[in-house]
Amino acid sequence: MRNAFCTASVALLLLLPSAASAQLLAAKEGPIVYGHHHVNATDPAAHKKFWADALGGIVATVGTDKREVIRIPNVWIFMRTQAAKGSSKGSTADHIGFSVKDLDATLARVKANGFRVATAEESPASYNVKGDVANPGPGTRLAFVFGPDDVKVELLEATNQAEPIRLHHMHFFGEQNTAMRDWYVKVFGASALPAQANALFVSATLPGLRLNFSPSTAPTVATAGRAVDHIGFEVKNLQEFLAKLEAQGIKPSVTFRRVDALALNIAFIVDPWGTNIELTEGLDKIQ
Repeated sequence: MRNAFCTASVALLLLLPSAASAQLLAAKEGPIVYGHHHVNATDPAAHKKFWADALGGIVATVGTDKREVIRIPNVWIFMRTQAAKGSSKGSTADHIGFSVKDLDATLARVKANGFRVATAEESPASYNVKGDVANPGPGTRLAFVFGPDDVKVELLEATNQAEPIRLHHMHFFGEQNTAMRDWYVKVFGASALPAQANALFVSATLPGLRLNFSPSTAPTVATAGRAVDHIGFEVKNLQEFLAKLEAQGIKPSVTFRRVDALALNIAFIVDPWGTNIELTEGLDKIQ
């Protein structure tokens, strides 16, 4: 049975990037950075209520087609009006992690807006859950919440950050979690982190976020159609990168094309375990 919570540490919180004015704060730090989450929204208004009113993101209108998105430092949340086939939990992209300046205040807004906080019964006894908050290690406070379409989000408290909320990590689950980590290291140039004693997962980093990979004792499902339909990486020189992928035997599921409404180049690939991945070029220019 998979753990409802993932282990966090003070060291993990210290990996948070410093503040800056651009939306994708880490875009200047490498050729590939994390860019966006794309959710299937049965009710877009409910998603805006969750990501903005409850968690502290900002609703923005972008592109010539005036689409509504959610701005959170270091990541965009895009929405597609479409009924989700299931929760992000149970898919390879199990949950999204954000750091928040005030965990108690954030959880109060989550509940006030009618969304659910994970219970103590959903977490291991070692997490020392009191009320809504888990304390898995010294100085670490975290909680999990569930938004519309049962999208799963982890919130870690980082009282020293300037912003109310910012991207922290993406957490994958799979029966081959180490192989998953190694694939993201090879394909996207992520840096593998040293294994921690008694750790529940392995990790790697890209500018702006941490990638965590937990072993799953039950088969996971592909992301397409789920609450988190796909994840997104912002890539400099996308066509050149796609040529490198093809040389590795990784063919795009959606070939290179231009999205004029957003002045954006995109393509899609799917990882070997079923995570749908959008590759963008130009997302860091959107304001």
